[in-house]
Amino acid sequence: MVYKRVKQPKISDVIMQQLETMILEGTLKPGQKLPPERELAIQFEVSRPSLREAVQKLAARGLLESRQGGGTFVSEDLGAGLSDPLLELFKTHPESQYDLLEFRHALEGVSAYYAALRSTPADKESIQACYDQLQRYHDEKSFDKEVAADVEFHLAIAAATHNVVLLHMMRALFTLLRQHIWENLEQIYPKHDMRSRIHEQHHRLLQAILAGDPDAARQAAHAHLAFVEDALLQQGRENTRLERALRRSTLNT
Repeated sequence: MVYKRVKQPKISDVIMQQLETMILEGTLKPGQKLPPERELAIQFEVSRPSLREAVQKLAARGLLESRQGGGTFVSEDLGAGLSDPLLELFKTHPESQYDLLEFRHALEGVSAYYAALRSTPADKESIQACYDQLQRYHDEKSFDKEVAADVEFHLAIAAATHNVVLLHMMRALFTLLRQHIWENLEQIYPKHDMRSRIHEQHHRLLQAILAGDPDAARQAAHAHLAFVEDALLQQGRENTRLERALRRSTLNT
């Protein structure tokens, strides 16, 4: 019988695998700065040369980037493969927003379900913190900040699924999603009571996840997006009527 030699893994490779896992699981986020080399070496209980070698390997693979005099960061280009010219078309063709809403129905319904099923106490604390921030900007009527907080709330839910594909799909679509939410809310928020009703839908989603009720969480996510879609359709019909009236008025003058 022939036995293969058991090789002791290099310390730098072990560090690299741990950092990869932290990036994959979302503990380290795109654009996030790593702690200083000395501090990180203490946390991993390794030598600084071994840590430096691991960071260099990850930088060579495009996962980390070093900025002269600024430290080491997780690459902001993670998931950039989804940010191709096709996504730019979504932004410039309003009719595609309904296709995007359908996609969000599927993606966020699943995210809400598994977040309620799998979220840890730490996950629930993170989701609650994002909601509290959303609540603050809602109360302040700070539109841009509220939109950004809205996206972060949904991303925190995706992180709580402990499904790295779901998480990184949501992260990769962050820019598009933010633009989409901003455009949706810009159209429907001026209507009476819309802002408070949408915020209440977020609260129901939060409560279902905190209660660990996956079916209620999924239903809350679907109900929220169905409400937004219906509001947009109504707004679209109103805009069409106004444009028709304006054309008639122009012809009669």
